[in-house]
Amino acid sequence: MRTLDEQETTAVFEKLFKFVGNNLKSIIDAPSHECLSFEPPGRYCFRLQKNRVYYASESLVKRATNIPRDKIVALGTQIGKFTHGGNFHLTIQCLPVLAANAKHKVWVKPSSEMSFLYGNHVLKGGVGRMTEGIEAGDGVVVFSMTDVALGFGIASKGTTECRKLDPNGIVVLHQVDIGEYLRTEDEL
Repeated sequence: MRTLDEQETTAVFEKLFKFVGNNLKSIIDAPSHECLSFEPPGRYCFRLQKNRVYYASESLVKRATNIPRDKIVALGTQIGKFTHGGNFHLTIQCLPVLAANAKHKVWVKPSSEMSFLYGNHVLKGGVGRMTEGIEAGDGVVVFSMTDVALGFGIASKGTTECRKLDPNGIVVLHQVDIGEYLRTEDEL
């Protein structure tokens, strides 16, 4: 378990910024309540273990230094992983962090939830509502109409373009959804 170097930190922050915008500061500066009762609240930090990036409290990281690196399986919340080519990909485990701090949101109708959970893109006919100011290429968190985070993806069209789009037009390009827990459970 080690800290991220400058290139890795830049890759992680750029990817997170795409989804949370200026709320990235609140992710980094969030107070941690996992400390002992006599310690002041700590902060969260990012750590790398076997090409996977974890978001954990500093007190948890400090306590994990007593465990050999090869024995640590995971620590905190997995945010994403680096590919062999050096690219960074967000994983489904970061959905609670993204959902709490999302800049752009799309709510899908109940009839389109299952389609998204099976790995399909979000179509215009399945969109219940969406936040204003979305541009093409922005990171978007997908919610059900009951405000349950279902996954995230990339906006293929902006908010204004979506209003003119036909019902079969793609609004959000699927990246990750909570159905992945079942589809790829042995890889997680």
